[in-house]
Amino acid sequence: MSTVTSPTPTAVVFDLGKVLLEFDYGIVARRLAAHSGRDAEQIRGLLDQSPLLFRFESGQMSNDEFFREVSALTGYTGALDEFANIFGDIFTAIHPMIDLHGQLRARGVPTFIFSNTNDLAVRHIRANFPFFAQFTDYIYSHEAGAMKPDPRIYEIVERRTGRKGAELLYLDDRKENVDAGHARGWRVVHHQTPEQTIAAVRAVGFL
Repeated sequence: MSTVTSPTPTAVVFDLGKVLLEFDYGIVARRLAAHSGRDAEQIRGLLDQSPLLFRFESGQMSNDEFFREVSALTGYTGALDEFANIFGDIFTAIHPMIDLHGQLRARGVPTFIFSNTNDLAVRHIRANFPFFAQFTDYIYSHEAGAMKPDPRIYEIVERRTGRKGAELLYLDDRKENVDAGHARGWRVVHHQTPEQTIAAVRAVGFL
């Protein structure tokens, strides 16, 4: 009897937040509070994993609509350009993971960003983190109109990468997101530390 083996991954799909870049909505909350006189923790509650952020990151609101609603809720009185800088400047590099991406690209491995995110964040990251320009393609929730772990956005990843099942190696810090990829037959890594994730990528044979 012949043995059927699973395909070896040929591309790596990276989540963005908490995998390649750390982020903290407390930073934007404190800065908006300084411009509005409102309590920073209340403002953070309006932004971090909130229904308002879900609407923005699932493509239901434009940048201007989001800005107007946050301004109304927080009392922020600045202009959109100033708000965009404050809202976007919440990221710091996770250098071992960025180095991992660089090693993969140097070996010719196609790499993809797959992120629940928004246009303001993407613009800031593109302007401030040079590594971000080096991915093969980008799948964003606000453009797809769906957020992980919705199966619809995973289907978009498969179409855009031209791969499915075990041809994809997917790295994400949220278990519900990697579980959704695993259900589609993707190879997955539940990212918890750079060391563990790098070891898992090495075990697949990419490094």
